[in-house]
Amino acid sequence: MKRSDLTEKLLDIKREKGWSWKYICEKIGGYSEVLIVGAILGHMKLTKPQAANAGELFGLSKAETAMLNEVPMRGEGTPMPPTDPLIYRFYELVMINGPAWKALIEEEFGDGIMSAIDFDMVMERLPDPKGDRVKITMSGKFLPYKYYGASGNVPAYGFKEE
Repeated sequence: MKRSDLTEKLLDIKREKGWSWKYICEKIGGYSEVLIVGAILGHMKLTKPQAANAGELFGLSKAETAMLNEVPMRGEGTPMPPTDPLIYRFYELVMINGPAWKALIEEEFGDGIMSAIDFDMVMERLPDPKGDRVKITMSGKFLPYKYYGASGNVPAYGFKEE
């Protein structure tokens, strides 16, 4: 069985049972909803205890349960640029705001990147009389570039120079 086949099986069971993502996440436990849903959709991995919880919840075989604990090929199957309108809006946010985010992060932190691995994300619903709003808060560790061969007075890392 391929990971995409397992994802389709899990989504079929979710539909048949009428389960919400919130319910599934509570039953699997241990991670944020974003990571658990990402694992069910085939882009993240669950720990062995979480995979066991998912296996029990969905009635999976040993092999299917083990697959949920394997490191997946992340991002596989997502076309670039994305074609789904909601996912495309995130792509658009990065295309339009990415250069400004980059400039502001580099001015504040130095020459480096924001990690998407050492990373937290929270999604919230904010009631608004003009239409509810989606609030997404992202927090990633700053990782300075290493300057190979640096010696003497030259910094070894791209932290902001004071």
